[in-house]
Amino acid sequence: MPRPERTRVFVVANQKGGVGKTTSTVNIAAALAQLGQRVLVIDLDPQGNASTALSVDHRRGTPSTYDALVDGVPLADVVSPSPDLDGLFVVPATIDLAGAEIELVSVVAREGRLKKAISGHPWVGTAAEAGDERFDYVLVDCPPSLGLLTLNALVAGEEMLIPIQAEYYALEGLGQLLETVEMVRAHLNPALEVSTILITMYDARTRLAAGVADEVREHFGNQVLRTAIPRSVRVSEAPSYGQTVMTYDPGSPGALSYLEAAREITGRAATRRGGSA
Repeated sequence: MPRPERTRVFVVANQKGGVGKTTSTVNIAAALAQLGQRVLVIDLDPQGNASTALSVDHRRGTPSTYDALVDGVPLADVVSPSPDLDGLFVVPATIDLAGAEIELVSVVAREGRLKKAISGHPWVGTAAEAGDERFDYVLVDCPPSLGLLTLNALVAGEEMLIPIQAEYYALEGLGQLLETVEMVRAHLNPALEVSTILITMYDARTRLAAGVADEVREHFGNQVLRTAIPRSVRVSEAPSYGQTVMTYDPGSPGALSYLEAAREITGRAATRRGGSA
């Protein structure tokens, strides 16, 4: 797929747990890498699940997002390549990140620490600024809460990807997230937009899933990707082997759906470029 003209920074967030947020982050990142894009995943969740799925060490003491956010270590010094896929890089999260919210409280401009770290990386920017080695996509995996870590991500990002599971309570809590987004837009990051909504855990056999998908599309229109991610055992199994489903079982319905979702996301970059020309 064609590369975007400049780095696109996505925040993957939904404070409701169990919606496939981390799963979607790592699999879309892996799918983008398979489509020839250069991708950086920033793990901002102290549990480090994205780091596990991408086979990157995240034991205590490993250079991590904590060092970049709290100590101001350059992002380039804490990036590790993912061993499974060329063009995929990770800033891991260690358990130290759990204390970062408290440690950042007294720091000046604390909500802008991640933005400063990302923009300071030599591979972030336009083709002219960062060259062929630039990251095409930066995906920030947020913790399932609306604390200071998620706020840092919302200030750093330009686009937001919200995974919504095709379940009865899908839209519950989304209002609070969107209110937070509006507050961030008004005061800290006017460039932030909810560009992409991904329906996850879709079971085509149930009327409920179809009903929820219709409701989400009615609410959000073109922001919703056409591709929905099916409920899949393979997708759930992959992290226990330290892999994404893209490398664990590339021919599975889950992997093919994530690949198609990634294709849609790259296609939207081309559309935006055409629209702004």
